[in-house]
Amino acid sequence: MEMKKMSGGSLRAAGYDEKGRKLVVELTAGTFEYAGVTPEMWRRFSSSSSPWSYFRDNIEEEFNPRRIR
Repeated sequence: MEMKKMSGGSLRAAGYDEKGRKLVVELTAGTFEYAGVTPEMWRRFSSSSSPWSYFRDNIEEEFNPRRIR
């Protein structure tokens, strides 16, 4: 999975597997996987002018993460 460098808050990078609908987010506290994330959510998150805010409001609040690193 290709990781896209991101900034803001604790956000460092993120990547998305469209087939598996899995979002991987690298934060300063570790790397987490979120299952069930739609391609539209990924598009909005990855193109947001404030990805940290989008992540907190729409992903962190809605999905249970699995720590992978």
